[in-house]
Amino acid sequence: MNIRIKFQKYGVMRFIGHLDMMRYFQKAIRRADIDIAYSEGYSPHQIMSFAAPLGVGVTSDGEYFDIRANSSHSSQKSIQALNEAMAEGISVLEYKLLPDTAKTSMSLVAAADYLIYTKPGYASLAETPEELQAKVQAFYEHQAEILIAKQTKKREITMDLKPLIYEMNALNLRSEETLSARKVKNPELLNACRKTGAEDDIPALFLKVCTGSADNVKPELVLEAFSNFHGLSLEMAGLQIHRLEVYAKADEIPVKGETERKSYENYLQKQKRIYQRQGIAFPEFVTLGELGKDI
Repeated sequence: MNIRIKFQKYGVMRFIGHLDMMRYFQKAIRRADIDIAYSEGYSPHQIMSFAAPLGVGVTSDGEYFDIRANSSHSSQKSIQALNEAMAEGISVLEYKLLPDTAKTSMSLVAAADYLIYTKPGYASLAETPEELQAKVQAFYEHQAEILIAKQTKKREITMDLKPLIYEMNALNLRSEETLSARKVKNPELLNACRKTGAEDDIPALFLKVCTGSADNVKPELVLEAFSNFHGLSLEMAGLQIHRLEVYAKADEIPVKGETERKSYENYLQKQKRIYQRQGIAFPEFVTLGELGKDI
């Protein structure tokens, strides 16, 4: 059976790199007594794959990895067992059962949401959310293209960032409505935004960008272009990047096998007709967790 696990990463754990996170979860899964399957051969290893590696120093509410299990307890019991085995800074949020023919989360990743805000003691992106939104409009909405120079392994190329940025706007992290709408769960960020006695607004950038193996836009790339456009001298060390969620394309077929694919295509067509009858646009993206179900 295939399982998709969602977790959040914060605190000092943000400085743990991707390979160490893989080793961390291998040990945590053994401690939590999850009946994970192992590969065959002379050097068996846990069957596990991560969706989109997170950069060092970046926090997240939306990290995913898939495992293959021989058997499983309920989602609720498995989440509890995993969280009891976790160190502070890592919390499991979802434990979903996937179809036997499900594609890996890594192969489905198409977009990701980010919040970017200034750490205490550093120059802010803007004095107010309104000022930041004006800068965003000038950079993102009023430019037909956003050309940048990107260094590849062989040469430097010029690329247009504009079609790879699906959404960009300014937010006020002091707003409960904003925190709720963006489904922010990071305890550090929530505590900072709700700090008693603090009244100043907290301007932040929201980004939804193309993510995946074909076209992958790091938020740092957008920040650099944004900073150059406005002549800002931003200190990257003074900005906290927080990943909110990772998505697959809603009309992507997330299963393998001809019969399974046809069945899912029929399901998609039915869903699109339901949305059409209700006068609602069919979503472009779905979270990776929505492709599974609780046990």
